[in-house]
Amino acid sequence: MRRIGRRQFLLGASGAVLATTRAFGQTRPRRLAWLGAGRAGVTSPFLEAVRAGLREHGWEEGRNLAPLAEYWTSGTLAEAEQLARQMLATNPELVIVYGRDVNAVRNVRPSVPVVFAFSGDPVDAGIVQSLSRPGTNFTGISLLSLELAGKRIDLLRETVPRLRRLGVLARPEHPGEPRERAISEEVARGLGLPVTYASIQSASDLDAALGTIAREHCDGMVTFPDGIMLASSARIAAFAAESRIATTSGWAGFADNGFLMTLGPNLGASYRHLARFVDRVLRGAKPEELPVELPRTVELVVNLRTARTLGVTIPESLKVRADRVIG
Repeated sequence: MRRIGRRQFLLGASGAVLATTRAFGQTRPRRLAWLGAGRAGVTSPFLEAVRAGLREHGWEEGRNLAPLAEYWTSGTLAEAEQLARQMLATNPELVIVYGRDVNAVRNVRPSVPVVFAFSGDPVDAGIVQSLSRPGTNFTGISLLSLELAGKRIDLLRETVPRLRRLGVLARPEHPGEPRERAISEEVARGLGLPVTYASIQSASDLDAALGTIAREHCDGMVTFPDGIMLASSARIAAFAAESRIATTSGWAGFADNGFLMTLGPNLGASYRHLARFVDRVLRGAKPEELPVELPRTVELVVNLRTARTLGVTIPESLKVRADRVIG
């Protein structure tokens, strides 16, 4: 009989214990951190969607995940960067971040994998080298789908055939905005619609931009979606209703806040899918090799209350195609 040395026995025993521990799910819980706009104690639909997606992939807080470390931003980019440094000082294994705060995390140069949802073009923003091969420790989802920019204008014209001039409300600093503008203007020209372009840098510029659209007698308006525009969407919708301007944008929240219609990514589904990136990285995939994805689920939302205010009749064919009808 072959004799087993003490060292060999101990190594074999420790391996058996480790295998047993893994089999029963008792490995050290993985440590994730979340950074995004919001307030502690206030439910974030984006975070809850990510949590739901993680559960679908077998990751649960209190079992194989430590309680998610939440960091909430509400101030300037510099303040978000300071919070990102505090977050990284706790040594999370992976960071999940969304919106403008993706830039804040990038600026502090983390060494850990970062999974993001970004409203603009992450290549233009310098976050990744390309969508197909990020080449950095960042990967995730870009919510900017340029092909939908033109479709929004087509739908607006279908709904309001009398449109004479289109206003475009945008923020040039938003990565990808020049291409979104170019496509929008090309589609508008094809429909015979002159375009008035009005830009803002921050919400404080909004009154001046809306004043430009009003002076140019625009009766339709496209608002390019980003966090600043969404936060101001109720204000934009109120102006549009008073000025009898038909409005469209890219996220359902704009329609919920009074826009006539929206066509764009289903944000809940997109953030739920973001968990797939987290799952793959936790299981050993390299973020620099995981392609950045565009939205997989698109939704059309129509606001009938706004239509009645504007005296617009929504075609039945559009109602049937809508994923959600408000009012």
